[in-house]
Amino acid sequence: MSYGRFGMSTMLSCALLLSGVAAAEDFVPPDAPANVAELGAGIQRTMTLLATSTPEKRNHVRILFYGQSVTAGPWSYAVAEDLRKAYPNADIEVENRAIGGYEAGALINTAEADLYPFYPDLMIFHVYGGMDGKLEQIMERTRQRTAAEILIRTPHFRWPPDLARDVSQDDPKAQGVYQADEKQSVLIRDVAKKYGLELCEVREQLRKYLKDHNQFPKDTLGDSVHPNKFGNFLLEKLVMFSLRYDEKFPKTPWENLVRDIPAGDAAVKRGADGSLEVAFEGNRVDVIAASSNDAKLGTAKVLIDDKPPSAFPELYYHTRTSKAPQVWWPSINRVGSEKPPVVEKWTARVIECDIEKNILKYEVEGSVTGLDGQGDQSKKFVSNSGRVVIDPGMWMVVHTLKYKKIPLPTDFVVTWEVKPLFVDTYQAPKTENAAKEYYTTLAQGLSNGKHTLKLVPNGDGALPIATFRAYRPPLAVEPPPAAAK
Repeated sequence: MSYGRFGMSTMLSCALLLSGVAAAEDFVPPDAPANVAELGAGIQRTMTLLATSTPEKRNHVRILFYGQSVTAGPWSYAVAEDLRKAYPNADIEVENRAIGGYEAGALINTAEADLYPFYPDLMIFHVYGGMDGKLEQIMERTRQRTAAEILIRTPHFRWPPDLARDVSQDDPKAQGVYQADEKQSVLIRDVAKKYGLELCEVREQLRKYLKDHNQFPKDTLGDSVHPNKFGNFLLEKLVMFSLRYDEKFPKTPWENLVRDIPAGDAAVKRGADGSLEVAFEGNRVDVIAASSNDAKLGTAKVLIDDKPPSAFPELYYHTRTSKAPQVWWPSINRVGSEKPPVVEKWTARVIECDIEKNILKYEVEGSVTGLDGQGDQSKKFVSNSGRVVIDPGMWMVVHTLKYKKIPLPTDFVVTWEVKPLFVDTYQAPKTENAAKEYYTTLAQGLSNGKHTLKLVPNGDGALPIATFRAYRPPLAVEPPPAAAK
């Protein structure tokens, strides 16, 4: 089982899970909402993959939890386990890349490394903030750059830590957080409707539960924001109501997101040299290997629109950077490029740091590029090669040192990598289990349009191929407005 990187300590979260959400028998579960038959309509591609998996055909499903520390909490582990138990024949890959303390304005930057490259089938999302449009931008970009379905939830109830559990909701302190979360809920509902997201009404269901059981928001919290054992239990159960399969739902919202083209289909052209050529529409194309007992499996040259995938600069990405001192935050929220990158490892060394004056200067070095220039956190940095771009405000190190009240550790460095979202050479994999999907992503991050894939065998072994799979994001990228004449 893979849960990936959690924004907070994985060991702590696991301990909380074992001591908290697992003790479900201590809590009264919520009743299904009155509109339960309507829930799940926005995530039926994912739910269909889960529900139609069999021992003979195990569909592979990728799920990403993204948001802040609440999303990194025990309830997300519990939801993942619930899905595994409900759909034991599916191969479910789960990652949680939530970052505690990061509102929408920060996540819009970290999503460049965390969200779009992972390209989930389903994203389960919640974040505070975003009233300035950043929340909507994250959803818009996810729709433009992936074929992921999205479940977004309204906030649970927060409560000021210095107020007793049964203080009136009309108390000014209580009203402050209450009204902020009500406004956040309106925003989330509007964004969900605009982008066709699956809306999980945690807030309304929780409001009813607390009233029906004569309980208060503080009963569900470990502090002013984070759910306690009881709160995590409720979040798990309320989210699970939306994760349902119903074959009666129309397929129109999702049937064109992903297209499977069998290798034997008439759309696949076969050349005299054994090459396979297929036209597809979208920004990602995978190949699924056919089950085979061939003793020697071969390789093939990959061409997209008559070019190797490595020739497309958009098919590379900068990973999340290493952590800032003594916290889980990345040292730099986003690293980009202005010139075509190459696959390599990068290091940023701090050469000057004055916490009181908010000064941080650094130099960057690539394992292939070499020393590539010096920068200042307060200014846009473009490295000498153009392969590294860091905008002002992206560095988190000085902020972290102030927050933790610590000096910069000696010899502190920041590391990250540039990784490929492609292969230039396809290697046919061993298919040890005929029921599983053995997929290879040939190219991801292309312009969302029409392309041609060609595989040219290198003649070094068999190339058993079952299917080509093309992913087409549902939302087009709008061109920039034309310059005024």
